[in-house]
Amino acid sequence: MKIGIVCYPTFGGSGVVATELGKGLADRGHQVHFVTYNQPARLDLFSENLFYHEVAVSNYPLFDFPPYELALASRLVDVVRFEKLDVLHVHYAIPHASAAFMAQQILLTYGINIPFITTLHGTDITLVGQDRTYKPVVTFSINKSNGVTAVSAHLRDDTYKYFKIEKDIKVIPNFIDLTRFSLKPKDHFKKAIAPNGEKVLVHTSNFRKVKRTEDVVKIFAEVVKTIPAKLLMVGDGGERSICEQLGRDLGISEHIRFLGKQDAIEEILSVSDLFLMPSVSESFGLAALEAMACKVPVISSNAGGLPELNVEGVTGFLRDVGDVAGMAERAIYILEDEERLNQFKENALARAKEFELSNILPEYENYYKEVIEKSKQEQG
Repeated sequence: MKIGIVCYPTFGGSGVVATELGKGLADRGHQVHFVTYNQPARLDLFSENLFYHEVAVSNYPLFDFPPYELALASRLVDVVRFEKLDVLHVHYAIPHASAAFMAQQILLTYGINIPFITTLHGTDITLVGQDRTYKPVVTFSINKSNGVTAVSAHLRDDTYKYFKIEKDIKVIPNFIDLTRFSLKPKDHFKKAIAPNGEKVLVHTSNFRKVKRTEDVVKIFAEVVKTIPAKLLMVGDGGERSICEQLGRDLGISEHIRFLGKQDAIEEILSVSDLFLMPSVSESFGLAALEAMACKVPVISSNAGGLPELNVEGVTGFLRDVGDVAGMAERAIYILEDEERLNQFKENALARAKEFELSNILPEYENYYKEVIEKSKQEQG
């Protein structure tokens, strides 16, 4: 198949998933064309089946804000016509689904009928999409999609709850590339972080309020009272300075390292013993899956799609949002016994293997074929 993929070219979950999916499809012999305003962060073009088409946005002085949606729709028309694509797969509803619908209607004037699939990732539904400024467009674009997928059952249910959706939404979960995310031999790095054999706890995020990064510091503060430990805070964002100050106020800043944004997350996870994710909401919990693939058990909230990934008492524990004491108590329970910790690590890896890329790719391939065939039947 010739597949067009539209995504945000950033380190955010939707962009990462879209990029890894495209690379996986290319490895399986499909021709994959990425259409976006910058080359996606994790995309390398060392494959004969991978292509990148930049969306150039006009700076015409009439516009206060560059009309990206129009530019994207025009570029999609161009790529579909000249590359003869079979299907478009747009990740994140805003503005990609509406741009794909516009392109689809324009292409009909050229005698080309191409279906498009919209994958919902989370904040496009739970945050941005519910803004009344965008809600009618989001609802319309999802309903006009030839296929719709969501990364968790919880996100699917939320979409039906908050929008008047008439389409069937297929749940295809996020996935992990175990060739990249696996335990790496980084003993020298661990000795630098924890020179006296301390346990290493880790959190990765964009440090937004929804991630409850202050809770991460508070949980660690309780753990370190009982168990010698270090905390690695990976990422950047508005809450970072607040967390830094909280660490000082609690007298534990010497045990916390803020590492900023990192590309080689798997190397940091490889020296970690426990992953903390106390978020208000997670549509899936991709960062937790990456940790589990590196044999790191997870203490998380029970919000969103996290219970579909993190198995209570097996790969870690789930507690109510804001239950700092409960999360700290369960963290100590895992870390205080080496044999127990090792069992949780093995369980985490076993669970991650269920989401291995090779297990999920066929679901997308089959769905592409189903949508393409249905579109042909409707056309005929």
